[in-house]
Amino acid sequence: MDQFDRITFDINIMGGRACIRGLRVTVALILNLFSNGMTAAEIVKEYPYLEAEDVRQSLQYAAWLADESVQVLGMSAA
Repeated sequence: MDQFDRITFDINIMGGRACIRGLRVTVALILNLFSNGMTAAEIVKEYPYLEAEDVRQSLQYAAWLADESVQVLGMSAA
């Protein structure tokens, strides 16, 4: 997870959720804005304290989380 230098976790900021550079802007907010049709440029314009790299890294972080392997346990006969 060293490649996510802009993603921070602090229990005192947004309850420890993944945030951007210690700001009160969660990765989830950025993903929600993006998934609802905003471009990275529009997000940065709306939130001028963010940078395009913050949006890019949020998307990379989400992709990294989605790439997790899940082991499905077999169902036992009842």
